[in-house]
Amino acid sequence: MPKDDEQALSDQITLPALLRIARRTYGAAIRAAQAEVGCTDMPRNGSWVVGAISRSGAPLGTIIAQLGVSKQAAGQLVDTLVVRGYLDRAPDPSDRRRMTVTLTERGQLAADAGRTAVDTVDDELKKRVGPQAVAACREALSALIDIGDEAEIESRAR
Repeated sequence: MPKDDEQALSDQITLPALLRIARRTYGAAIRAAQAEVGCTDMPRNGSWVVGAISRSGAPLGTIIAQLGVSKQAAGQLVDTLVVRGYLDRAPDPSDRRRMTVTLTERGQLAADAGRTAVDTVDDELKKRVGPQAVAACREALSALIDIGDEAEIESRAR
């Protein structure tokens, strides 16, 4: 598509729509990379959970909260990831009432494939618009997340 047409298209579509459509590029790349390593049964949102555990080791509750799904849906997702061999679930040694979730070897394989796919898309994006534009996009998206977080805190305070 010629550059002028790209500019015109981006001006005509709302930012939420652009974000949704652009996310498909990452999703398709992640699914393809995971399929190449034999992880063809990753459930919807499973790559997010597996990737987040791999990247940050954040508590599962925090990761699930970022997904914005119900506790029931989150529990079903974790159950599916355990059954399909991506996660191990065990009692927390310091508090037997809590469960810990860790990546299995297969889970780490899926996370690594996903990370490679994201890096590949990021590299292509930098080639097309330059690293400064990608950095500015990341900064804008981080600010958008902050706006949402602040609005959520404010709505809970009411």
